[in-house]
Formats: sequence, C-alpha cells, structure tokens
Amino acid sequence: MNRAAVMGSGSFGTVFAKVLCDAGGEVRLWGRRPEIVKAINEGRENADYLPGVELPETMRATLDPAEALQGVDYVVLAVPSQTLRENLSAWKPLLPESAVLVSLMKGIELGTCRRMSEVIQEVADVPQERVAVISGPNFAREIAARQPAASVAACTDAETARRLQAACMTPYFRVYTNTDVIGCELGGAVKNVIALCVGIAAGLGFGDSTRAMLITRGLAEIARLGTALGADQHTFAGLAGLGDLVATCSSPLSRNRTFGENLGRGMTLEQVTAVTRQTAEGVKSSEAVLELARKHSVEMPITEVVAAVMHHGMPISEAGYLLMSRSPKPERYGVDE
Repeated sequence: MNRAAVMGSGSFGTVFAKVLCDAGGEVRLWGRRPEIVKAINEGRENADYLPGVELPETMRATLDPAEALQGVDYVVLAVPSQTLRENLSAWKPLLPESAVLVSLMKGIELGTCRRMSEVIQEVADVPQERVAVISGPNFAREIAARQPAASVAACTDAETARRLQAACMTPYFRVYTNTDVIGCELGGAVKNVIALCVGIAAGLGFGDSTRAMLITRGLAEIARLGTALGADQHTFAGLAGLGDLVATCSSPLSRNRTFGENLGRGMTLEQVTAVTRQTAEGVKSSEAVLELARKHSVEMPITEVVAAVMHHGMPISEAGYLLMSRSPKPERYGVDE
C-alpha cells in the first residue's frame, strides 16, 4: 500500500487525497485550520471546500506536519504557489529521504520566475528524479463526484512517473505519464493567465468567437514560451496543455475565469479579490510569467495585457484595444519549425 502525505487541505488537495485513497493508498492530509482537520476526522467531510462529499476512512487529517510526513512514499504539495518556498523550507527536515515530492500547484514564483518543480528541487535539495507534477483539466468538485477525468503524471524519470501513475489511477481518474515536466508546468501556469483574459471578455459580453480566439492565441503563447525553455511542443496538444487550457477558460468552476468575468462586469480589482474565496493563481503569476517571457525574448501579448490590468492599473478597454490593434503577424511565429 502506498502511503502519502498531502500538504494542503484546500479543494484540490482534499480531492487528490481522496483519489489516492480510492486508488488503494493510505493518506495523511495536513491542514493549518483546526476546524477543517476536526471535521475531516470526525465527520468525514471538508465542508468548507467540498461540502457534501464523503471522505474515505483511509484519509486522516492532522495539524502536525511531522505526523503527516512520517514514513510516506509520496509528499504531495498542494499549497498556493507563492507560499511554497516558505512552507517547504519549514518542512524540509521532516521529509523522508526516499519520498517522491509531487506538485499539484500551477504557478510561477514571483521574483525568481521559477516553476514549482524548480522551487521544490532547490528548497528540498533533491534531484529532479524525485520531483513529479500532476497537471490536467481537473476540477475538484467534478472529481469528488467521480466524474470521468484524466491527468498527467510528469517526471523526468519515466519509472517514477509510472509509479505515481499507478498510485493515483482509479476507475474515474485516468492518469497518463510524461517526461516533459517543463511543458506540463508551463501549460498549467500560463493557462490561468489566459483564463483571466477569457473571463474578462465574457464579462464584457463577448461571445464564443472571442473566447475561441483567446484560447487559440493563448495556446500559441504557451507554446512559444515552452519552446524557448526546452519543452516538447507535443505536450501542449495534450491534457496538460490544450486540455487544461480549454477547461479553465470555459468552465464556471474555474477560479481564474470567474475572477476575470467579475472584472469584465465592472467590479474593481479590490472588490473581486475581496469576494474570491480561493486563490486565483493567474493573478499573481501573470507578472512572473511575463518576466520569464521577457528574459527569453518571447512575445506574449495576452499575458502582457493581463499583467498590466492586474498590477499596473491598465483599463480593460485599453487592454482590448492593444490586443486587437497589434501589427499583422503570420499565425505561426516565434516557434522553431
């Protein structure tokens, strides 16, 4: 039986812990809020994030990271991306020597422009063969209801990816392997930024043609950046690329799309932030993604206007004008043939 610690009791951390249990594993779920830990252990429910979802007996919650991490095979990191470094630094002395560290996070670190797997390697001082990523078009509420879904287990070591695949494969959650960690992480991080723009467009009342344009051109941005960083272009046509992008840009369950939609409807950034319960990763990551793109001389116009709206006070009307008035381009540019 696989033993796992899931560090983070938000919606996707909780539901991935449930997936691991349903795949035959034993899971300790670490949370920072006593009321959530108590509710999971005594009532088998995380009412704050997944109300009405019964959690398995093989999942135990704890406030103690040492208890969660003791003797586990997998350490699944499910905290907001901008808090990873601080949290993992505190947990480093507790990490089992042979455990695989698995990232559920979809963001780019502010200041360093590092992907989450890079932060994990640096802070935990582990080789890349012990770091894996789960990414795909996965909404916690749907997976909790055992609706059919698929994801990617990515690791530079194919055998580690296969072991992780086996640890979280269930009849309703299908997992594929990939050794392109760069591509899978970029797809997961940048799609949040594109979804903010799609949400803004929807809030302004624009329809499916606009949405399709932004999704498609957003995918082109992801592919350009990925190519510059050494990713496999085929990854962006898969679950961690196009699949995640379409889901995040289209679903009302998407935090980032909803955040953008509220902006498009006329709410201020401060108002939207105040009513947004869970982290919309694209808001903070947009600046880090743009900085990463500029370091590698990659043109990302959608990301640029999203970052300007989120962090530099650009009016939404001006952002739309800038995107539509850009100089003519061939459809495929800035990507090696």
